[in-house]
Amino acid sequence: MTQRRFFVTTALPYANGAFHIGHIMEYIQADIWVRSQRLHGHEVHFVCADDAHGAPIMIAAEKAGQTPQQFVAAIAAGRAPYLDGFHIRFDHWHSTDAPENHALAQRIYLDLKAAGLIESRTIEQFFDPEKNMFLPDRYIKGICPQCGAPDQYGDNCEACGAVYAPTELRQPYSALSGATPLLRQSEHFFFKLSDPRCLEFLDQWTSTPGRLQPEVLNKISEWLAPGDDGQAKMGDWDISRDAPYFGIEIPDAPGKYFYVWLDAPIGYLASLKHHFDSGQAAAHGHPASRTAQSFEQFLADPAVEQVHFIGKDIITFHSLFWPAMLHFSGRKVPSAIYVHGFLTLHGGEKMSKSRGTGLDPLKYLQLGLNPEWLRYYLAAKLSSRNEDVDFNPQDFVARVNSDLVGKYINIASRAAGFLAQRFEGRLGPLAPDGEALLDGLQRAVPQIAELLAEREYGKAIRETMALADRVNEYVDQNKPWELARQPDCAARLQDVCSTCIECFRVLTALLKPVLPQLAGQVEAFLRCAPLDWANAATPLGAGHAIGAYQHLMQRVDAKRLQELFEPAAAPANPASPANPAAPVLKASPKAAHTEHPAPAAADPDAPLPGGESVAPQIGIEDFGKVDLRIARIVACEAVSGSTKLLRLTLDAGEGRLRNVFSGIASAYQPEQLVGQLTVLVANLAPRKMKFGVSEGMVLSASHADEQARPGLYLLQAWPGAEPGMRVH
Repeated sequence: MTQRRFFVTTALPYANGAFHIGHIMEYIQADIWVRSQRLHGHEVHFVCADDAHGAPIMIAAEKAGQTPQQFVAAIAAGRAPYLDGFHIRFDHWHSTDAPENHALAQRIYLDLKAAGLIESRTIEQFFDPEKNMFLPDRYIKGICPQCGAPDQYGDNCEACGAVYAPTELRQPYSALSGATPLLRQSEHFFFKLSDPRCLEFLDQWTSTPGRLQPEVLNKISEWLAPGDDGQAKMGDWDISRDAPYFGIEIPDAPGKYFYVWLDAPIGYLASLKHHFDSGQAAAHGHPASRTAQSFEQFLADPAVEQVHFIGKDIITFHSLFWPAMLHFSGRKVPSAIYVHGFLTLHGGEKMSKSRGTGLDPLKYLQLGLNPEWLRYYLAAKLSSRNEDVDFNPQDFVARVNSDLVGKYINIASRAAGFLAQRFEGRLGPLAPDGEALLDGLQRAVPQIAELLAEREYGKAIRETMALADRVNEYVDQNKPWELARQPDCAARLQDVCSTCIECFRVLTALLKPVLPQLAGQVEAFLRCAPLDWANAATPLGAGHAIGAYQHLMQRVDAKRLQELFEPAAAPANPASPANPAAPVLKASPKAAHTEHPAPAAADPDAPLPGGESVAPQIGIEDFGKVDLRIARIVACEAVSGSTKLLRLTLDAGEGRLRNVFSGIASAYQPEQLVGQLTVLVANLAPRKMKFGVSEGMVLSASHADEQARPGLYLLQAWPGAEPGMRVH
């Protein structure tokens, strides 16, 4: 087989938080593919990087009291436990804030400018007078101009799906300060994607077989098709942002920076360049005749295939903007872009860390759950199509325990003991029925290897487990445990057990891209060379001595798996040295004592406080489970169709805004509450209501007898308290 050369990437994770399960699913998918290509003997350079630029990181760093570089470095320092934990092996990991990316982004921009595809225009955009900065679209919120839904972002409506300019929002406000933004003019730079040259190229590139999945091509074809006016719907792309902005400066344009989505994909090239320049490419076992080259020579080779694994939420950037940038700057365009869907939970619910509905990959590892269980389960569900993958805990337990342990691992455990006890661990010659069984497995290797190369992982797993079924049927037919009780059947016992071990080795080769750590353990146990697609067809042979068998994989404990989805308990003592100024709700000074007298007997004739009895006594541990936080009301409005509810938009210091419905419309006008500090129950499970999802509860006081003592009083914090401070 001709050796192929690959440059492979996954989407760059944004460096404003830890990895989530979507990242891990994508990295596992790509890692399996890379490993399968290497088993063919192909040359693969697998790289990634932190996406380090943009307004969100600049704002988050400011809140943390750090420089953006310090903030990103702290995030990057936490990557290794995830990647190592799930056996994801990138050849190199870099950052888009590295010198290579600065130089490449500026060079590509200048090349596009020389091609006549960069144009400057004066535009109007929103400016936050309190933060003294132009606002990115996602930091502007308001009422959708199409359907009237409140609290929608400045670029699209999550309620009706409409796409619009931020200036079209009704009653816009800054998501950073709550201030009403002002329209100001600014010079911006545009990549002219509507140029006929771009449209002609993209039409040709996207229609080339193998580059895009059919469902992806269907999705983006509408951008290239002409509209009612005969012009393409593809508009020009605003690639600049105004200072203050954390990013790469545009050459000869002081105070202007590249929009993060221009330099982020260039980070693929920057990471590959550093991989070559640092000598790491030659150190990864690739043929010296090929890797003794520069980054430029490698990409200039027409045989090099450039492959990107991405999620379906970033299709447009990768299938339209990125190929056009590369082509018109004189660079290699992607050979293929492989798009996957989202990971859902319990039958289709989209995972959301903010809503508390997700699978935390670090918690998975901390609970001691085997990372290769997850690799196997995801592989069993993945296909080459852009489809969502559902994580079902019951299905997870069944697939791992029944298929992986019960079918595959069981083959070795049923045979190895007899070989060790009776035959000093040595394999014997195979009888014709054993040879036929082994031959059937060996002939299936190329077909299953091709399924893995085509990213049809689910089919590959099913075919592999079907082979395991055939081996287990052979075991059940020959019953080695009964042969062991018959002295005259020793030769047959060795034959049957040797057949099982030879077949187990082939199955391990097929599962090696999915279960790399387990495959390494099996190679050590079998005392064989590292498995690949070529030597999988070569038997160990009679006389080969295997090692002592040790249990290779435990079954999933369903109770332990359930812990993965249980919410984290609040700390028993909320106070923290890192937050000494957190506001405290205390009794009045009259109630403070230096001594602790015995409690007085209750007076049965005393009035009930607030019109109702005090609730049953709880311990400090119970109180500690409720996480109360100071929150600022950045926006408030009446809820259409309800006379009781107000919709509050709250900043609780999390770097995002919460949506909370509160039944206080009878007591307050919306404009009275904007800018006020209140108390939020931050760890209350989100509640889906008729009008939307409520992400918490604000605290208010009222008398039990609402007829005699009407009135609602929203709890407020004293000046000096800040959003995010804990109340205790």
